Amino acid sequence: MRPPLPLPAQLGAVLLGLARNPALPPALLRRLLGHRATRDEAVMWRTDLTEELAEEIVALGDTVLVHTLACNRNIPPGVKHRLAYSPDTSVRAAIALREELPREVWERLIADPSVEVRESAAENEDVPVDLRARLARDPAPTVRAKLAQRWTGAPEEIRRIWLTDAESTVRAAACATYFRRLPHPVPPADLHPALLADPVTRAGVVAHLDLGPDTARELATDQDPEVRAAVAAHPDLPAELRETLAGDPDPLVRAEVFARQDTPEGRRASIYAELRAGAERAGAGLIASEEEDFASYIAYQGLGHRHLPWVSAAPLDHVDSPYVCFRRSLAMSGPLPAEAVARLLDDEDGTVRAAVARRTPDLDPVTAERIERRHTASRKHPWSPTDHVVFPPETLRRFATDPDPRIRALALRDPDLPAGLAEGLAADGSDRVRRGVAAHPSLPTPALLTLLADQDEWVARTAAGSPVLPRDVMEEILAFATL
Repeated sequence: MRPPLPLPAQLGAVLLGLARNPALPPALLRRLLGHRATRDEAVMWRTDLTEELAEEIVALGDTVLVHTLACNRNIPPGVKHRLAYSPDTSVRAAIALREELPREVWERLIADPSVEVRESAAENEDVPVDLRARLARDPAPTVRAKLAQRWTGAPEEIRRIWLTDAESTVRAAACATYFRRLPHPVPPADLHPALLADPVTRAGVVAHLDLGPDTARELATDQDPEVRAAVAAHPDLPAELRETLAGDPDPLVRAEVFARQDTPEGRRASIYAELRAGAERAGAGLIASEEEDFASYIAYQGLGHRHLPWVSAAPLDHVDSPYVCFRRSLAMSGPLPAEAVARLLDDEDGTVRAAVARRTPDLDPVTAERIERRHTASRKHPWSPTDHVVFPPETLRRFATDPDPRIRALALRDPDLPAGLAEGLAADGSDRVRRGVAAHPSLPTPALLTLLADQDEWVARTAAGSPVLPRDVMEEILAFATL
């Protein structure tokens, strides 16, 4: 007979884990609904809510809980239909973000008296095209602006309406340098003069212009740095203006000059040094740094996420570039020559190694292990560059006793990990390792129950969410919480 379960040190976390446990029986889930902090977790994230149970939740009469239910992407269709007619605006707005609604419900939502609900509908790509066209003429500017940012494939007649809208916020959304969806829409050529004359659309139209020398000179001195940055990136920029913009006071403008193919290498190097120095000063204390240093930090970090086609077109010319952003751009491209891949996998910068490893589908286990051992993970970016690699079972079992906790955690990829190894990992000194093994099906029940009492709340929560957790243990947990 199993000894009594010790009182979990992190009971609240254990209840939250139980709320998401896929093996939690409906009867026990109903009991969890009596715990306010936990029921929100269950109602928001469970994928197995039946229509009957969802109706019971609605019947509780708690408006906050009903809104939480409406935010669940997996609620039954009948419940979604019913909540679309809720008297609560926030509930209808949440439903307007859901998928697979009947047409009559969409018709109701895009005509909803609440702007909040119609704004939610404007964000949803699942709305039928003809109804989106109706929403494009919504009386509320915020609705039209949201739709203009997201419906980048709208018919030209619709985009013309937005581009000539009386509200500046709508015009700005319809002709911008950034959209929520790709590809960027191209404004009709006959509207270019008006868009160029309009301060809120000027930056967005620059990329689509046939940029003549006179227009370029005028725009290169525009008060808006976003306009100057767009000019600095234009392929038709005259060389003398490129040099002028290379000394622009705004770091984001100089970054665009840096990223140009035709920028002389000496100038490119000086811009890079300026941006990096400012970014390093800002990185040492963002809040206390000068405004320009913070802008340099943004510009420098932004370069690291840029894909530069002209760099990718000649990989062997840039694989040893002194600019890590160029090497990272290569690493995010594909396919690359084998020689370029091999050199990038051994790059001195960890982000480059990780990027190319993730895009190398046939990465061999030996190289993958080398990449992993050099990789630095973080709580913000916990992913592994070799998540796609299938390590042999014998390698994974060797990992289970490795001195490095990050490598020990890789052992948990083995679905048939021997129980003895899993049990040893449950007593690991690293909370990351214990959290990983808490979800492993090979973990013996006694070790799993030990993890329920772990001092680390995420370990305890993960253990409570294990689908192999016995029902009688679930009942004991609820009893501890007097549920």
